[in-house]
Amino acid sequence: MQDTPFHSSISQSAIWKQLETRALEMKKRRLADLFVDDPARAGDFSLELPEFLLDYSKNQLDRHVFADLLHLARETDLERWREDLFAGKPINATEGRPVLHPALRGGLAADVEIGGVSVTSLVSAELERLKEFVVLLHNGDLTGYSGKRITDVVNLGVGGSHLGPQTAIEALRAYRKGDVAVHFVSNVDGAQLTDVLAGLDAESTLFIVSSKTFTTSETMTNARSALNWLQRAAPGASAETLLGKQFVAVTARPEAAQKFGVLPERVFRFWDWVGGRFSLWSSIGLPIAIACGFENFRALLDGAAGMDTHFREAPLDANAPVIMALLSVWYCTFMGYPAHAVLPYEQALHMLPAYLQQADMESNGKSTSRAGLEVGYATGPLIWGQTGINGQHAFYQYLHQSPQVVPADFIGSVMPGHELDGHHEILLANMFAQSQALMNGVDAESVTRELSAKGLSQEEITRLTPFKVHRGGKPSNTILLKELSPRSLGALIALYEHKIFAQGVVLQIYSFDQWGVELGKGLANKLEPKLASGALDGEDGSTVQLIEYYRRITGTVTYAELPEVEAAEPAGERA
Repeated sequence: MQDTPFHSSISQSAIWKQLETRALEMKKRRLADLFVDDPARAGDFSLELPEFLLDYSKNQLDRHVFADLLHLARETDLERWREDLFAGKPINATEGRPVLHPALRGGLAADVEIGGVSVTSLVSAELERLKEFVVLLHNGDLTGYSGKRITDVVNLGVGGSHLGPQTAIEALRAYRKGDVAVHFVSNVDGAQLTDVLAGLDAESTLFIVSSKTFTTSETMTNARSALNWLQRAAPGASAETLLGKQFVAVTARPEAAQKFGVLPERVFRFWDWVGGRFSLWSSIGLPIAIACGFENFRALLDGAAGMDTHFREAPLDANAPVIMALLSVWYCTFMGYPAHAVLPYEQALHMLPAYLQQADMESNGKSTSRAGLEVGYATGPLIWGQTGINGQHAFYQYLHQSPQVVPADFIGSVMPGHELDGHHEILLANMFAQSQALMNGVDAESVTRELSAKGLSQEEITRLTPFKVHRGGKPSNTILLKELSPRSLGALIALYEHKIFAQGVVLQIYSFDQWGVELGKGLANKLEPKLASGALDGEDGSTVQLIEYYRRITGTVTYAELPEVEAAEPAGERA
């Protein structure tokens, strides 16, 4: 898909220049005064959707800025790109692929064919296979090599093959089924796999190997070690038997999984038009269906499909993902705020910041425009955060009194996920208070009155006042779910997915490739054999020093000490 000449230079457009001017003006205005100047602001700068209320009124924008941001969205053809997304056009242009994760949950307006095959039929067939497998597992019909029923499932995956499913399972803790426990191993550091396996019975443990290519180094290393663990526990069982009984694969390359030894009927598929960080709706979500039941997995998909419909059909000025995307562009690109905090006031959502960190930063952490030119402006922000109450006692000091401005998303729910009296009211009061405090701050006059009321001397008041002043003016969104359920979780995650896409469109970058991730993987593959061989010709001084130190501490001879014939042998041949 080609951009028009105008759209390849959006930062030179009149609306871009106007927003730059608006940003300078807005920095001079008090956020709290915007409510005084516009009494209808709270209601007009909010959206109530079926699953939640989005209140974006505590942001550094007025109606003029909002209108200009919408103008920018139209100038960058956001509506056309939105249509192309749902029509299955190859908007992931650097890889020549469509981006069809909405199809996984029934979020398309009409079916799309790829290679003459209906996408809807592919998805439906795979979902049915997933459902059948989950039912067999929960009914106790799936057994290990010795005939014991499967009681534990270990998901081996990294990135999107891990973060999405684990985030959802943690969020849906109230919906978990107790007959099969799900565990996750993502790190190639053997300590994690060792810790997880230490409490499991080899005879009743099933492994899910989740890898789009089935070549991911970390995942495949863990898979081989898991097989070795089973072989040590069952010396009489062949590798073929163990792989057939206690391994499942989820991949876009079924032939690679079968070559590894997984039975064809145990290989679940997704497709190259599904990005890893957007794949929890696919067979990658098998752990969610196992932990929470297929009916709740289906409800998760339905909630996301509802958000697909909203994003696809709602006008830009009443479109939650579009509004959140434009606010992110406003802050990161025009106001110069490079970070964004995600602050869930819901323990079950404790992994959401990490999930969104990958989804957002792996998508929009780019410096090249769609025209292949280096951008002259900031793109996606640094995403960070943790559960709100813990954050209050950790980094909120920075949010409140640092000169840096960090826009934030506060996320909570009206209904608690437990039955303990009094807890939820305290939790929500803290969430509402923190967003209010960030907006309003505390001025010197208020501090003086407070200290005076405590009976402090004028000298003490003068000395302490500067330390207790909070500038305020720190913006935030509040997303208030009716309750945290499979459906609302699906809607929440899809909200952020579409926000990320819309932001990338406005900033004229490709959000769905990840070449920065591929670079590090390639270098690691080249360096790994050198830890053993010590053949370090051509490496930089720091890398040589680090590898030499590793080899010296582990008792391996250094490159300089190797025999001449060995030192001359190419590293690739020894690898």
